[in-house]
Amino acid sequence: MPRPIEALIHVQALAHNLARARACAPDAMVWAVVKANAYGHGITNAYEGLRAADGFALLDLDEAQQLRALGWRGPILLLEGAFETRDLELCSRLKLWHAVHCEQQIDWLAMHKTHEPHRVFLKLNSGMNRLGFSPTAFRAAWTRLNALPQVDEISLMTHFSDADALRFGVDGIQHQLDVFEAVCADLPGERSLSNSAATLRHSARVHSDWVRAGIMSYGGVPDYPEHGPEHWGLLPAMTLRSKIIGVQQLQAGDTVGYGSSFTASQPMRIGTVACGYADGYPRHVPSGSPVLVNGQRTTTVGRVSMDMLAVDLSALPQAGFGSEVTLWGQGPKGQVLPIDEVAKAAGTIGYELMCALAKRVPVTVQHLD
Repeated sequence: MPRPIEALIHVQALAHNLARARACAPDAMVWAVVKANAYGHGITNAYEGLRAADGFALLDLDEAQQLRALGWRGPILLLEGAFETRDLELCSRLKLWHAVHCEQQIDWLAMHKTHEPHRVFLKLNSGMNRLGFSPTAFRAAWTRLNALPQVDEISLMTHFSDADALRFGVDGIQHQLDVFEAVCADLPGERSLSNSAATLRHSARVHSDWVRAGIMSYGGVPDYPEHGPEHWGLLPAMTLRSKIIGVQQLQAGDTVGYGSSFTASQPMRIGTVACGYADGYPRHVPSGSPVLVNGQRTTTVGRVSMDMLAVDLSALPQAGFGSEVTLWGQGPKGQVLPIDEVAKAAGTIGYELMCALAKRVPVTVQHLD
C-alpha cells in the first residue's frame, strides 16, 4: 500500500477562479499565469481548468513548449523576456510574445533574423525597481523598438509593488499609476498593469487591456489576512491531505517530537500524520497551527519532522487511525483550510507552500465533470 499522502488538483476550482478574474475586470483580457510549473500545481494538471484564458504567461521556454504540446495555439507571454540571443529563435518558432525590459534585449532583437516580426511588451519600472526601463529611459526604448523591422506591435506593461496593501500608510498603487500615465499617456499599444492583487482590489480605477491572474487563479489571496478567499469568492485549487498512521495517549509532562519542544500540561490524545517537511509542509510551522481531521479543526503538536507531524485529537473522540487529515485546501465535506492561513502560521506566504510541494507526493487531478 502506498504512503497515504496525496495532493489533489481541483480543475473546477481553477476554472472558477479564472472566471472570478474576468468578473473583476470584465473589459480586459486575462493572462493565466502558469510560471513555476503553474505555481506548483503542474502545467499539464492546470491546463484543463485554465484553458478558457485569453493567453498564458510564464517564464521558461520549456513551459511554453509544454503548452504548445498540449494544443494551446493562443498567445503565450514570456514575462521576463529572452535570457540570451538564441531564445528569440524559439520565440519565432513557437510564436511567443515576450517582455522587453532592458537594452540588451533590444540589441538581441536588432540582430535577430526572422520572417515574422515579434509582439513585445515593453516594461516600465514605475517603482518596483526589479525589472524595466526607468521613466527617463522608457520612451527612448520605445522609439528604438518601434524602428526595428523585427518588431511588430508594442504593448506596455508595469508591475505593482504594493497593490495588496497600503504603502507607508497610503494608497499602494497611485504613485506607480501616476508614473505610468505620465510616461505612457500618448503612446499606442495595449496595456498590462494589473496583477492578482490589483485585479481584485483596484480594477475599478486601473485600465488594463490584459490582467495577469497569478495567485488568484489557484485560490491564493494576495491580501491575506486582511481578506480571506471567501471575501473574493476564490476556491482552493490544491489540497494536501494524508491520514493518521498512529495514535498516542499522553500524560501531563509527556513531550512530543524532536527537541521535546511541546510538553503536555494535561492528559491528551495525539495522532501521527504521514506528512512532513520532505513533502513540502513547512518545517517551521509552530505547534498549535491549524489542521483539519475528518473535516474538523484542530492543531499541530510539537515540531514537524521529515516524514511525520502530530495533531491534537483530544477533542475529536471519533478520530483515530486512518482518519483523513487536510493539511490545506478542501476538506472531505466541503470545509476549507486556506493555504494562506497555514502559511501565515509558518511565517511565509501561500505562494511558497504551493511551489514547495515535493515530487514524492502523488498528485491526483480532479477533472471537470
